[in-house]
Amino acid sequence: MPERRTVALVTLGCARNEVDSEELAGRLEADGWQLVENAADADVAVVNTCGFVEAAKKDSVDALLEAGDLKGHGRTQAVVAVGCMAERYGKELAEALPEADGVLGFDDYVNISERLQTILNGGSHVPHAPRDRRKLLPISPVERQNAGADVVIPGHGPADLPEGLAPASGPRPPLRRRLDGSPVASVKLASGCDRRCSFCAIPSFRGSFISRRPGDVLNETRWLAEQGVKEIMLVSENNTSYGKDLGDIRLLESLLPELAEVDGIERVRVSYLQPAEMRPGLIDVLTSTPKVAPYFDLSFQHSAPGVLRAMRRFGDTDRFLELLDTIRGKAPQAGVRSNFIVGFPGESEADLAELERFLNHARLDAIGVFGYSDEEGTEAATFENKLDEDVVAERLAHISRLAEELVSQRAEERIGETVHVLVESVDDEEGVYGRAAHQAPETDGQVLLTGLTGGEDVAVGRMVEAKVVGTEGVDLVAEPLTGTSVWGEEAGR
Repeated sequence: MPERRTVALVTLGCARNEVDSEELAGRLEADGWQLVENAADADVAVVNTCGFVEAAKKDSVDALLEAGDLKGHGRTQAVVAVGCMAERYGKELAEALPEADGVLGFDDYVNISERLQTILNGGSHVPHAPRDRRKLLPISPVERQNAGADVVIPGHGPADLPEGLAPASGPRPPLRRRLDGSPVASVKLASGCDRRCSFCAIPSFRGSFISRRPGDVLNETRWLAEQGVKEIMLVSENNTSYGKDLGDIRLLESLLPELAEVDGIERVRVSYLQPAEMRPGLIDVLTSTPKVAPYFDLSFQHSAPGVLRAMRRFGDTDRFLELLDTIRGKAPQAGVRSNFIVGFPGESEADLAELERFLNHARLDAIGVFGYSDEEGTEAATFENKLDEDVVAERLAHISRLAEELVSQRAEERIGETVHVLVESVDDEEGVYGRAAHQAPETDGQVLLTGLTGGEDVAVGRMVEAKVVGTEGVDLVAEPLTGTSVWGEEAGR
């Protein structure tokens, strides 16, 4: 019997890429490939790249080069680039990076097994010429669902799959294969974006906004629960737009309670919310539905009105603060995170001071700060009044220091609060760590649960009720509450 072909998936970038990698894993395993964790143990190393900003693109290139170094020194015979950077640059990336034996775009995903086998056999695959994927779907959102059936959209696998194409679990299993044993998994709610932020190139290579149907999201969540997942995180480029192409802009408000009722799911988290599209009904559902985290990942980007207008965005400091007051009026412990760009073309000292005013009053739990840099193909790249690189770097350092201080202060405000912590790691030496409702995976800090060792009540995936007693920067230290440790049992939630 011939030895099975092996493949390793190396994923960079956001949670949406993680979902895409698990779709590729499902397709490959269904066609007989053996999935291995380390690229050095694989015949083919597939690097799922990120094409968002320069730093992310550099990380992707470094990962491809690192995988390329394995060729000729072990099992690895080929390195293939997929993902956003591969889609965005196609042939250009292939020519600039000969270390990659193949550069595959999104249209290649449905034939990923065939493409890898061709490359592994010494053949070549002609990389695509990049195109604006917004033009693949109709301008009118309500016309996209039928047209979308003919467009490859990663993470939107068909609802009814041929027998054997995914694990035989549930009535309609997703086109997906889990790549780790984490109790947390992302679920793609939609793909693409209709907004035209002047600094962002994502819509050009991810395409126009298109929602997944609620039944598909529910079935995937049920399947994930069967795999041991306890928390799902809904991801897309803009979750607040969910349902607009299905005829119901308030569809998320009705879907969230249904997801929270799935057996085995203990927490539902929504990411990527646009402040300008927040509505009272969505805030109500996010702050009052059992098992739905009162968590608001709001993409503010700045708060000075002039800068926001140049970004093709809406709002200002006072309106943003009013939004946060509304949220905390309904859920005082709600978690809020956001990202900001400093050094945008034309940003004045007064604009920077306005951003500082917002940050000082916003009480955000997590803050990401980026220095502006031109992204090719974006409107902002053509703007005048660009700031010198050293000015951008200085402002980045200044706001980053402020952000670090403010999120530490916000963590200290949580001392005395009761939190529900999803256990994610248990180690006799390192301790027991997890995340509270206001902390998203990998980005917002974690909670150290004191006085616990491994056992049934603190195994990975258990929900522990605890009281916050201290902080370590953005991280919390909490003591489990006796008799109320497990959400859904002792806690009665």
